[in-house]
Amino acid sequence: MMKKPSWVIDKERAKRAASAETVWLFGLHAVRDALMNPAREKLRLVLTKNASDKLTDAIAASGLEPEVVDPRKFDAHVELAADSVHQGAAMEVKPLDWGSVEDVALTGEGAPLVVLLDRVTDPHNVGAVLRSAEVFGARAVIAPHRHSAPETGALAKTASGALERQPYLRVVNLADTMEDLRKMGYILLGLAGEAEMTLAEGLAHVGTRPVALVLGAEGPGLREKTRETCDMLVCIPFTGGFGSLNVSNAAAVSLYAATNR
Repeated sequence: MMKKPSWVIDKERAKRAASAETVWLFGLHAVRDALMNPAREKLRLVLTKNASDKLTDAIAASGLEPEVVDPRKFDAHVELAADSVHQGAAMEVKPLDWGSVEDVALTGEGAPLVVLLDRVTDPHNVGAVLRSAEVFGARAVIAPHRHSAPETGALAKTASGALERQPYLRVVNLADTMEDLRKMGYILLGLAGEAEMTLAEGLAHVGTRPVALVLGAEGPGLREKTRETCDMLVCIPFTGGFGSLNVSNAAAVSLYAATNR
């Protein structure tokens, strides 16, 4: 019997690890939305009596039997960070599977508009971007699998339910995915503070064609390879001496502009 190549072994190992991965969601809002999502694979639901009373309808809809615990012993039953504001509600789930970038970008719900995040690692920023993407009808938020915020309870809480409804796809190589989007007809607009073209001017060039908004992490911004792969670099005009927006705010402004071309 031939020995499997190392890359095949690594791929199989990664697939097993992904299938074994679980996430703890917390907070009444995040847990309620996950309970109401039929696509979410739910494993354990840990609640205080007070939280259980507030989630009665969602629990009934999910068919999941909750573990009702003493509030003083709640932390002993769940795997949450010490500073998690859980409100007496936590649920262990499997990460959502949204399918391929091609399926979502070509035939997904909403306008042909996607957001790509280049190494944005703060879950609160990514959660806020997901929330804005849902509000403005984007088809997906896309980020590299490494050096980006994974699906976590903190991200879900900041997303305020959007994680259950807004596709969040993590890919192996962001530049390759950008090239794939270009082949699908998307125009890639990279947000860069030093760009000479404004966002409005860039969108005017795009017209009615599909748009991919590419944003980098605060500080380093877009990586060189990401910048080179964009069709255009654009900036959000500002007045005054301080001209840098938080990445989630920049995403919201850009999404609003793109949907009101």
